[in-house]
Amino acid sequence: MLKQFPRTEVDGISLSRMIIGTNWLLGWSHTSVSADEMIKQRYDSCEKFKPILETYLAHGVDTIMAPFEASPDLVRAIKETEQKCGREIIMVDTPWVETEDSAEGRRKAEATIKASAERGAKICLIHHAFAERLVNKGLGQIVRLDDYTKMIRDAGMVPGLSAHMPELIVYSDQNGYDVQTYIQIFNCMGFLMQVEIETVASIIQNAKKPVMTIKPMAAGRVSPFVGLTFNWNVIRPQDMITVGAFTADEAEEDIEISMAAIEHRFPDLEKRSSPVQDQAAFGDGK
Repeated sequence: MLKQFPRTEVDGISLSRMIIGTNWLLGWSHTSVSADEMIKQRYDSCEKFKPILETYLAHGVDTIMAPFEASPDLVRAIKETEQKCGREIIMVDTPWVETEDSAEGRRKAEATIKASAERGAKICLIHHAFAERLVNKGLGQIVRLDDYTKMIRDAGMVPGLSAHMPELIVYSDQNGYDVQTYIQIFNCMGFLMQVEIETVASIIQNAKKPVMTIKPMAAGRVSPFVGLTFNWNVIRPQDMITVGAFTADEAEEDIEISMAAIEHRFPDLEKRSSPVQDQAAFGDGK
C-alpha cells in the first residue's frame, strides 16, 4: 500500500489535506479559450476521469472539490471509482446558489442545495460568485447567510463558504455564522487575490475553522515545486490545498512534491528534459 496523505477534519468529517481540484478536469484553465477546449476534449466522458481519480485515491487523496452540477459525467466517475477501489471519495460541492431575497429565490436555492446532497456531497460551500452578493461591508455582515447555512444543514451536509473575497472569512468568524470551513485563494504570486499575500496569510492563520486554499500554482503561472512548497509551508496543519492536475502523471508529481514539503525534504522526481541533458548546471546528470 502506498503511503497515505495526511488528513484533517471539518466538523467531524475526515478529509485528506490535499483536495482534488477540478478546473483542469472540467475546462476552466484560467489561461485561454483554447486551453479550456483542450481540457473539455480530453475529459469528454465518464471513463476519462477514472485514471486520475484512481491515482489520487491510491495515495489517500480522497477529497474532491467541484461545482458538481456542471458535470454529471464526473459525478458518475466518482461513484464508479468508489465501487472499484472500495473507498469513499468525499465530495465538497460549490454550487451556484440563487441569493435573490424572494420566495422564488429561496425556493430555487433550496432546490439547488437539495440536489447537491442527492449527488452525494458531504460539505457544501456556497460559490463565491453568489456568496459575495450577500456581503455588506458597511455592516461587516454577510446578510441572510444563516438562511442558506440552515438549508445546507437541513439537507444533511456541513456548511462552508467560498471566500475569494477575504473579508468573508473575517465576517464569518466575527458574526459566528454556521460556517465550518472556507475556500480561499492563496498562492505565492498573489494571482486573483484581492489583497496582499501577507494579509491573506494572516487571515488564514487566524481563521477559526480549517481553510481550503485554492490555486496554489496560480493556474499554471508557477511550477508545482514552487507553488506547492510555498503553500504547504505557510498554512496550518488543519488547512488544505486544492490541487488540480491534467493527467495522472501530473497528479503523482504533485503528490510527491506535497509530501516532500510536509516532510521538509527534497522531492524525489526525475529531472526535466532538455535538448542537451549533459550540462554541469543540471548536477550529476542522474
